[in-house]
Amino acid sequence: MNKILNLTSTILILTAGLGVATTVNSSTNNLVADKSHSHTGHSHKKLEIPAGQPVPEVDLVVYQDTMKGWNLELKLTNFKLAPETVNQSSNPYEGHAHLYINDKKITRIYSNWYYLGNLEPGKNEITVTLNTNKHEDLVSNSKMIMDTEIIEVVAQK
Repeated sequence: MNKILNLTSTILILTAGLGVATTVNSSTNNLVADKSHSHTGHSHKKLEIPAGQPVPEVDLVVYQDTMKGWNLELKLTNFKLAPETVNQSSNPYEGHAHLYINDKKITRIYSNWYYLGNLEPGKNEITVTLNTNKHEDLVSNSKMIMDTEIIEVVAQK
């Protein structure tokens, strides 16, 4: 119990002025989301992975940065990030990721790591989707290939 209190105190000290933040590692999925793709203002065509073919996977891991903000790591299986071929012909096994925060598209991601600055106080839903070179959403069995993590940020009083 004392170790937990010491760790909590250390976190509070390190995050002074930035707000106290806690990562809630409650991934809604590891491979395919059960919810529909309804990110505000962005609608993409879909590319279904053919039956019997390997299915790309993305695992989003969020780490609180020791200075401020968050480091996102994309662990990929059966998928290659290929910024050099963006806007070229689609391939279900290469492309880029799209980053959404609270259902709002923020940016494209072209590498396995991405730094994210401070988040607003409250519950923040961080989602990454896998997308082809032509920006189509990758789907398997009609479900988006994506991963989501929830980050709870408590405002500093």
